[in-house]
Amino acid sequence: MTEPAQPVTISRFQPAERDHVINVILPIQNREFGIAITADQQPDLSDIPGFYQSGKGEFWVARCGNEIIGTLGLKDIGNQQAALRKMFVTAAYRGREWGVAPRLLAALFQHAGEAGIRDVYLGTTDKFLAAHRFYEKQGFSEIPVERLPPAFPRMAVDSKFYCRSVIL
Repeated sequence: MTEPAQPVTISRFQPAERDHVINVILPIQNREFGIAITADQQPDLSDIPGFYQSGKGEFWVARCGNEIIGTLGLKDIGNQQAALRKMFVTAAYRGREWGVAPRLLAALFQHAGEAGIRDVYLGTTDKFLAAHRFYEKQGFSEIPVERLPPAFPRMAVDSKFYCRSVIL
């Protein structure tokens, strides 16, 4: 396996990157997933610092050179628990060669462990089979909806749920 020409870096989201983050997320939601949703219908995207970077939460971007190629949010939901949200990697940077998604998750779990978060939950649709395999390989276990914490921000499209304990 050859190394990518430019290194992929993971860093904390900065407010000036908002439009770039939206330009990564919306095409994946709309074109790849077939979800007709706008940025205005996702209030978390208009205030990433207020929604994600508060409490024990955080939001990261992955870059190749100066281009943002991936995103990942961690929403603090209290009780030493958090929700994984907005995990997106542009199609050209997916796969083992790049390792973007695992590196984003590594940043999330490093932060979660340091912040004292005990469990990370996520919701997805039953259609995203590749995502299910990825999350399972990363140590997430499928759970029934009844096991979600009351504060979990469930999305209307969510039909399959996962949890992973934070271990440092």
